[in-house]
Amino acid sequence: MSAADGAATRVERMSAVLRERLHPVKLEIRDDSAAHVGHVGGGGKGHFRVLIVSELFSGKTLVQRHGMVHDALASLFESDIHALVLNARAPEEMS
Repeated sequence: MSAADGAATRVERMSAVLRERLHPVKLEIRDDSAAHVGHVGGGGKGHFRVLIVSELFSGKTLVQRHGMVHDALASLFESDIHALVLNARAPEEMS
């Protein structure tokens, strides 16, 4: 398996978990790991940017939304995710 295949698999795992747990109306996951090659402490895990829009975020604070995403991805932080840039929004916040 190539590094690109591994990255796709990580993105697929993240997507499956987030779709199951948070039912997003929009989900975009970008793997930025290539920009962090050799990053100390990464341990072979990836760097990702996530845009997630979910009705479950309505009425929640930013901290609560991030907590929901981190809780959903908790097991993947152990194996796949080193860094996560997160944009979590409710549908009414999208223009």
